[in-house]
Amino acid sequence: MREPHEVFLDYLRRRGLNMTPQRAVIVETFLAAEGHFSCDELCAKVRKADAAIGQATVYRALKLLVDSGLAEALLAGEGPMLYEHSYGHGHHDHLVCLDCGGKVEIVDQEIEDRQEQLAREHGFTLSRHSMILYGLCQRCQSSGSRKD
Repeated sequence: MREPHEVFLDYLRRRGLNMTPQRAVIVETFLAAEGHFSCDELCAKVRKADAAIGQATVYRALKLLVDSGLAEALLAGEGPMLYEHSYGHGHHDHLVCLDCGGKVEIVDQEIEDRQEQLAREHGFTLSRHSMILYGLCQRCQSSGSRKD
């Protein structure tokens, strides 16, 4: 398996783009981050390394990271788009609580097999997919405070 930096550099080269100093800082910061995080959260971390890097630059770099296969974007309810590592990490889907925003990563081989089967039945070859199931977590169900 190739290093994430190599994957990103190859992606940039194929598109005629350069690894700018700002992109290098953003990629380093992204690769050091864990879990799910928004562009704003990544931007705050990036600015600790280089205060001159703006949010638009971070957003554009995140799009490149997603397009290169290093990151995955996750729309978790009504909140902001969230990002997480995808390259070198096992595929998983998500349960998202609509009340507290909690996220649970799930892996179910039966679901994965069924998705592949459905794709074949419809003449598709899957390159990637994302499944997000929305509802209420146990804690929010128990508290009775439900956002509608």
